Amino acid sequence: MKRDANREKGRHDHKLVDENMIVLKMRIQEIKRKEEELNQAVCTSKSSWMEWEKQWCKNNYESDVYEAVGFLQILLMNTRPSLVLGLLALLMFTTSTSVALVLRSFLGIAM
Repeated sequence: MKRDANREKGRHDHKLVDENMIVLKMRIQEIKRKEEELNQAVCTSKSSWMEWEKQWCKNNYESDVYEAVGFLQILLMNTRPSLVLGLLALLMFTTSTSVALVLRSFLGIAM
């Protein structure tokens, strides 16, 4: 009797996992559809773009971005950690300085 109850419980657990996997797959597909629609909307909404730019955006944009990020990651992984940290600190410092100077000039123009 306990054996039958355990079997039923085990079947129920697998059914629950299967249902959750179906829901997960549906959510992933929905997110992918939304991303594709957004990408298409961005690529087609720019009327000032030339035709080759629109075609490149539709076909190659994501793969080019992923390739560039992968190249940067490989480059940073093959360098010394202290050099990478120094470059990141330099980038953060120069970016914050540039933003501060731009804000200062905008405030000077506004007043």
